Formats: sequence, structure tokens, C-alpha cells
Amino acid sequence: MKEIEFKMERPDLLHVGDEVEVEESQLVTLQGVVCYYTIIPALAMSNNIPFRQRLKSLKGTVTAIRPEGSAFFVMAEFDE
Repeated sequence: MKEIEFKMERPDLLHVGDEVEVEESQLVTLQGVVCYYTIIPALAMSNNIPFRQRLKSLKGTVTAIRPEGSAFFVMAEFDE
């Protein structure tokens, strides 16, 4: 299992236990290629992740949601 944190800007778009599907995007930076993931349909986005640590499965489950200021941080677990 691999756990990834996503930032969600609005409340109640996702709930613990929800099944989610993510879309992978890639960026070329000075440090190399990185990936980031978006929970479809654009509900939340992850931080940049090194390409070598990319997800093998694009379907996961929300395990926790933590409010922090005006944002919500969603933890999702993916089978690896």
C-alpha cells in the first residue's frame, strides 16, 4: 500500500471511505521528471512526487481528511 496526500480547496467533496480515481501528470524540472496526481474530476491535487516513486495503481480509497486553515488535506491509499 502507498499513501499520498492531496490538497482539497472546498469542504465535503470527498469523505473517508470514498473510492477515488486519479490522473497522473508529469513535469520536467531541473531536478528531473516529477509526477503529480489529480483526483478526478479535479477535486484535489497532490504535491510533486519523484518519477521513480510514481503510483502503479490509479484507483484508491480515502483514509483521512484533515482541515488546516482554509484547505483540507486528503490522505488516500493505493494498492501497490
